[in-house]
Formats: sequence, C-alpha cells, structure tokens
Amino acid sequence: MIAPALARLYKRGALLLCVAGLTLLGWRVYDSERGPALQPWHLRAPHELSIEQIDRADWASWLQAEERVFGEVEREVSDTLDPSQVPPFNRYRKDSRVYPPHFATDWNRSYLLRPQGSPRGVVVLLHGLTDSPYSLRHIARRYVAHGYLAIGLRLPGHGTVPAGLTEVQWQDWLAATRLALRTARAEVPAPAPLHIVGYSNGGALAVKYALDALSDPQLPQAQRLVLISPMIGVAPSARFAGLAAWPAVVPAFSKAAWLNLRPEYNPFKYNSFPVNGARQSWRLTEALQGQLQALAADPRLLQLPPILGFQSLTDATVSTQAVVTGLFRRLPANGSELVIFDLNRTSDFDGLLDPSSLTSLASLLPAPPRNYSTRGLSNADSPSHHLEELSTAALSLDSQRRPLDLAFPPGVFSLSHVALPFPVSDSLYGSQPDPDEDFGLHLGSLAARGERGVLVVPMDELMRLTANPFYPYLIRRIESDIDQATVPSLIR
Repeated sequence: MIAPALARLYKRGALLLCVAGLTLLGWRVYDSERGPALQPWHLRAPHELSIEQIDRADWASWLQAEERVFGEVEREVSDTLDPSQVPPFNRYRKDSRVYPPHFATDWNRSYLLRPQGSPRGVVVLLHGLTDSPYSLRHIARRYVAHGYLAIGLRLPGHGTVPAGLTEVQWQDWLAATRLALRTARAEVPAPAPLHIVGYSNGGALAVKYALDALSDPQLPQAQRLVLISPMIGVAPSARFAGLAAWPAVVPAFSKAAWLNLRPEYNPFKYNSFPVNGARQSWRLTEALQGQLQALAADPRLLQLPPILGFQSLTDATVSTQAVVTGLFRRLPANGSELVIFDLNRTSDFDGLLDPSSLTSLASLLPAPPRNYSTRGLSNADSPSHHLEELSTAALSLDSQRRPLDLAFPPGVFSLSHVALPFPVSDSLYGSQPDPDEDFGLHLGSLAARGERGVLVVPMDELMRLTANPFYPYLIRRIESDIDQATVPSLIR
C-alpha cells in the first residue's frame, strides 16, 4: 500500500514541476517578445580567434585579427543600416556623433602605450563585461607617467557588437589574458615589475591567471594585482541564467537569448546584454572559487602576488561579501590590501536607504587580526561629513583613523560598481567632463528630469553614478605601489 502511494506522490510532484516549468517558459517567451526587435548588432557576431589560435598568436597577429573583426562589423552591420530605421544616437551609424571610428582614438580596440625612454615596468589592463579598453585608460596613463609600458587588452566578444557575447566562452577571455601577459614579458623582460589591473570581470580574470601561473612556469607571474570592483562572486541566480535562453532554440523566440535589449548609444560599452554573458561570468567565478578552495592548504599560494583591491560597500553587479570571504579571507599574509568605500551616512539620507543595503564596514569585515590590510572610507563618525580613513595593518589588532579632504557630492548616496575607475573629468562618464575630449555625449553630467515613459533609457540607468568622486584617493593608492617590484619581506 505504501509503494503505490509514494508512486502517486512522485507522479503528482513531477506533474507540478512540469507545469511550473512550462509556465515559466511561457512567461519568458511572453516577456521577451514584448521587447524591441533584434537588430543587426544583435544578430551578426564577428569571427574572433579561437583559443588555440590565441595561444599561438603574438601581439602583431592579435592586432591583425582585431582589424579583421572590426572590418567585419563595418561591412556586416554599419554598412547595412537604414538611417531612417536607426536612431541618430547609435554607435553603429556612420553619421552618428557616437560612431567610434570617427574619434581620434577608438578605445574599443586593444592598445599599447609606451613611456618616454626605456620602460621601467609593464602593466596589463583587463576591462569588465560588456565594456571595452576605454574603462581603464586613465589608470593606464598614470602607469605610463611612471615609466611603465601599458597594454590595454580588448577581450574577445567586446568592443564590437553585443552579438559577440552570445558565442564567447570565458576560456576565450583567459586565453587573451595569457596573450597579453606573454606580450608584456616580450616587451619588458624580467626582472622589471609586471602588474595586472583588472576591473569587474577583468578582476576575476586577473586572479584566475595569477592562480594558474602558480602551477605553470611557462606563464609569466605578476608582481602585483590591482582589482577594481572585482567579480569574485555574482548573485546565485546567475547559475540559472542559461534557463532564460531555452525558448531561443526556436528561431521565432530568438529574443529570449537576451536579458536586455537597449539602444546602443554608448560608444564604448554595450547596453544590450545576452544571457550567455551572464552565464559565462558565473562560470568564471565558479571556476575561480573552486581553484581558490583547492589551493587553500597548498604552499604554492604563498607565492601569489600581493593584491590591492578597491570595492564599494554597495554593488549591484558583483558581491562585495564575496570579495571579502571568497578572496581576501583566503589570502596568505603577502602584503595585500582591501579598500572599501562606505555609503554616505549623512542625515540627508536617513530613512531613504533600503535597510537591506545598510551593512556596515564593521559587519562586512572579519575581526582583526587579518592577513591583509584594510582601509575603510566613511563619514559615519565625522562631524564635518568629510570622509575619514580607518586603517588596520595586516596581522594587527590596532586601527588608526585619519581625516581626508574628501566628501560625497550633494545628492550622492553611494558609489556604484561602474564608477570606481573613472575620474569626474572623464569625457564620457564624468560629472565635470574634460572639454578637450568629445565622445558625442556626456553621460555623467546628464541631470534628467521630466515625466516617466518619455526617455528610451531607463531612469535608473541615468541615476547610477558613473564617475568616482574619490578617484584621486584611488589613484594615489595605486601609484604608491606602482614602483614596488618585489614581493614584500613579510613572506620572504
């Protein structure tokens, strides 16, 4: 009697799961079909080099292949557009103000910036998901001013058309990272210092590469990693992102392969976002976390280069908690440091902040002593509302407080994931854009006010902070370590 009852229960459960799955798929089809139509930049992915080809390539052949990729985008997308069907502010229209090839420098492409005289060191810069080499150009220039050769890498699938992210795999990004590091050492041989700067998804790639280099002597090892809003962990729901694209196996429902279909007005970043992009980011962070766990008791981890990390306490793109528990908590005492930017704690925002966002610096960090140094920037206890730096050295129980000549601008309640690498003078994202550069529009200085439903851009995108009012502090911390060529004596 029990067995038939269990069988009926299992059948009922399976039926409920089937109905729920079909309901979710139906809702996904309905939701995706409500969006705008797919455009050529969503449908025509250029042909990038394979992993095997990238691993055989040098910098010259990489640039040649990149030239072919951009030529393909011009022929298959830009040359096919009907101006009457495409808004004037579109990065693929040749007569648009935001058409990247018209600028003095197209920062969608990989670049190599040389200092005056012989390089004293070399840095590789890895941008984030949907981004381009543009995002780290300011930091690259500071390295060059210090005598370093700067290599800004365009990761496969980026800088061209959003469709490029529908086919890319995270292993393609890692292969390109290996290419950039080979190039770095070919241009500036050891023992000159080698640094890696990684932003967001590029931060995950920087750490993954550094871990791989611990067990592969053929990979040049860096002397320092600089991570900005690193994608060490993402929302758990990203694990199931691939399910959202299932209806796209039927051509009539191909829009289901996209999480966002937005106007492409930004010359150096995609606004549309395919499901595969989210899927590959999750797979990269999963591989990274697994590798960190596997190396937890491995003496090779002692050879990991020091990491200087910058993270906003609140971040809607990556997990701040994962940066602390998934990365820094696992590090040996190797001279690493984590800088956290707090929320604006002034009374102007009392009662308006979401309680789920009110994590404090103290609750985020484990109790000292820690294997890494920490610096928290906050105005929580500042009578003047200026920021104070609360620093705790590695392996120390004591903290020091230092006032800073920095304050949140009026109306700014926090930093954002996308703001950290950009100064307020950035021509595209800055609130005080440099008048000597023009990229067609000034996203950071827009103060949109009006009725809902008028703009083609969601209002929350325009409200998101796109430049860092504390960039001078960030760049000073980076510059203080630029000339450090060896592993600190702490682990010798």
